[in-house]
Amino acid sequence: MKISKIQITLEEQILVDIGFEISTSLALVGQSGSGKSLTLKALLGMLPSSMKCTLEYDAKFELQAGKTVSFVPQNPFTALSPLTKIKKQFFASKQRVAELFKQVDLDEELLERFAPELSGGQLQRVVIAMALESSPKLLLLDEPTTALDPKTRVIILDLLKDLQKKFGFKILFVTHDMYSAEALCEDICVIKNGRVVESAKMQEVMRNPQQSYTKTLIEANFANREFRN
Repeated sequence: MKISKIQITLEEQILVDIGFEISTSLALVGQSGSGKSLTLKALLGMLPSSMKCTLEYDAKFELQAGKTVSFVPQNPFTALSPLTKIKKQFFASKQRVAELFKQVDLDEELLERFAPELSGGQLQRVVIAMALESSPKLLLLDEPTTALDPKTRVIILDLLKDLQKKFGFKILFVTHDMYSAEALCEDICVIKNGRVVESAKMQEVMRNPQQSYTKTLIEANFANREFRN
């Protein structure tokens, strides 16, 4: 899938002007304010009306949020209603929801519970199941492991890889975490100030980054990982 152009402007100022190709899984990486969130919102059709967006992509792919494109948000704790049972937050049939729960390794008993009764890892699995409800061709991930502990983070990343192999959807993983990106994605696109500064195979960039900005991101992740441990 090739997205040849995403250009986002605000009062004639170009905020984002990028393009990329998603072969299987692509990490869109950059510091806060680099344009990652705006890019995600553009693909979901969620930009504020004050912004103008030019979006050009492969004509073979129909970009429809909630149909061909699904979204896994950053924080599962705020993605679900705390006052409604989990089963009431799905639109699919009972049988379909049971199948989805099986795919994300959750017990059907959890459908009778409320979101505050579940752990962070369980909630993220519920949100992933919801994202798979429409059998998407593209799954957008907005730092879905940020709110999780290191052990659960690895489990969720492994689950996403297994689900992709099983269902064949493409992944766009928006993050500032180079090591989660490396664990999940084959390719990487590094952006700074709304522009692509480096784009290549993940392992190539991790072994030999060409830009000082990319090196800074990798080094910062090393420091954070060592601190967490």
